Amino acid sequence: MATNSVVVERLILAAPEAVWHALTDIRGWEGTVSGVERIEVLSSGGFGVGTRWRETRRMLGKETTEELYVTACEPPERYVAEADSHGTHYVSECRLLPAAPERTTVRLTFAAEPADGVTGVLAKVFGRLGARTARQALAGDLDDIAAAVERRAG
Repeated sequence: MATNSVVVERLILAAPEAVWHALTDIRGWEGTVSGVERIEVLSSGGFGVGTRWRETRRMLGKETTEELYVTACEPPERYVAEADSHGTHYVSECRLLPAAPERTTVRLTFAAEPADGVTGVLAKVFGRLGARTARQALAGDLDDIAAAVERRAG
């Protein structure tokens, strides 16, 4: 099975701990991340392995809701969230790289692996469209997180 992945990076003018808090405060994403319409947290406790939530976004003009779950968490350096939807397994990794005092580079990697073995031209066309859409959404999310964190730090 072929995996399609997208990587987006952004420098945020804040310390890793402040960036980590914004990236893992999933209850606060509705008010911070413009691409997120609704969040429903399904687990109790703080953010970590086992945290589950439903995230509703508008993608390509349609509302879509996915259930995500955290499978790895190493504060304040990285976490991995996964989802299974419509025959595809999704893996998102968020990695924080200290760049300098009060500066953090955030690298988001999003990968999709079709479970049904779809191949050929059709898969490549939808793969490119999906990759472009994912890249735009991830970049927008990072811009929103950066604006919120930098506003608080400033």
